[in-house]
Amino acid sequence: MTEVLRYTAFSSDPAGGNPAGVVLDATGLTDRDMQKIAAEVGYSETAFATPAAPRHYRVRYFSPLAEVAFCGHATIATAVALADRTGTGDLVFDTPAGTITLRTSGRETITAGFTSVPTRSRPATADELNRALDALHWSSTDLDPAWPPHVAFAGNDHLVLAAATRDRLARLDYDFDGLATVMRDHGWTTVHLFHPQHENTVHARDPFPVGGVVEDPATGAAAAAFGGYLRALGKVTEPRRITIVQGEDMGRRSELLVDVRPDDERVTITGTATAL
Repeated sequence: MTEVLRYTAFSSDPAGGNPAGVVLDATGLTDRDMQKIAAEVGYSETAFATPAAPRHYRVRYFSPLAEVAFCGHATIATAVALADRTGTGDLVFDTPAGTITLRTSGRETITAGFTSVPTRSRPATADELNRALDALHWSSTDLDPAWPPHVAFAGNDHLVLAAATRDRLARLDYDFDGLATVMRDHGWTTVHLFHPQHENTVHARDPFPVGGVVEDPATGAAAAAFGGYLRALGKVTEPRRITIVQGEDMGRRSELLVDVRPDDERVTITGTATAL
């Protein structure tokens, strides 16, 4: 029988963070097997790791409905699960989105960080924006004009929208099927909604209807894409660390540390994880 571990990522509190399923040895599992396990686990993603070499793994990610190219919180969960069993240090994951490097450290509380594939970001088209706003039940006045809508990539595409107020971000009540259709049409994994609290802290929410989940309480892939978005807007003139607070409005507070450099298209995402 396949052993499925359960970890919550981006929190040291089992009541916080984003839960993920983790299979540390998926050798011999078919696509159908992995999809079935992910559906049974029911979390937004389950990661399936297959050893390739010492501290080097092939990793695939499945939501309850479909495979996704990359999942940040399941990556953090898998790295911490491996550290719990084989010790901390460097890791390499070959994912469908590309090869990523990771580092784990700590004793009682293990921290994991991954460096994304090269990011990129472009302005959203009028059609993309209008269809997304309609499904979100937002209007253009709900957006912060200082932060242009973009489609940002860090292994997956994410629509990035800035809410004009923290209250607007807190009031998330969208058309689940309608937004899922828009996202499938454009190939988006999440819609990354955020509001800046101050220069180095932002609050975020990530609807994930294409994965069969209303909302993710922590989304490492979107956090990496957000780092690329900041670079594209010229907001990274020196190395910066931004804290993304996510899941707060769901009662599952998460903290994602985003490290961005002006001379590197890759973004590093760091967080803790704890077994459930």
